[in-house]
Amino acid sequence: MFTGIVEEVGMLVSLVNGRIAISCQKILEDVSNGDSICVNGICLTVTNFDAGFFTADVMPETIRRSSFAELEPNSPVNLERALQPTSRMGGHIVAGHVDGVGKIMSFEDEGNAIILKIQCDPKLLRQIAPKGSVALDGVSLTVVESRTDFFSVSLIPTTREQTNFKSKTIGSSVNIETDVIAKYLDQILHADLEEKAKSVTITREFLTEHGF
Repeated sequence: MFTGIVEEVGMLVSLVNGRIAISCQKILEDVSNGDSICVNGICLTVTNFDAGFFTADVMPETIRRSSFAELEPNSPVNLERALQPTSRMGGHIVAGHVDGVGKIMSFEDEGNAIILKIQCDPKLLRQIAPKGSVALDGVSLTVVESRTDFFSVSLIPTTREQTNFKSKTIGSSVNIETDVIAKYLDQILHADLEEKAKSVTITREFLTEHGF
């Protein structure tokens, strides 16, 4: 588990044949093989490390469901170590399991904040609610609004400067993880509706009974 509070921005060294190498410093202070590290919102397991870098294995499914395929050497990546029981919960519960990829539509200045609009799959928008939480590239953010084809979040200057968002532009991809509670509720609700739809036979009597 993670909190969505980025500890360090590292750099991609390479991503070849399912093995990723990341250069960093702070994250390595107490690292061990087998530790979990959140990389742009994706939970990875450390397989090796040395002074200034660590490596992890990346499954094909992770590549398919994330923006990892678009990363190039020297791309900045957000890093966070796994939550400890004594840590302050500064963000929200982030599992490191990406649900999809969104595209940045715009940056809009609003006082000392920056409103970021993200276009994504409408299925994900069912799990994104105003004033709820969402993780973008592993960063815990509060939702401003959610429409039929996009949602928006608000960034304070510190968040942008201390994460990889300072290198993002319009059209950039971001990994999206929706709130875990919203995810389960959406699954339960739609599974129930599908079962009810299967059990209903549309007849003249059924339509009359329901006011048609």
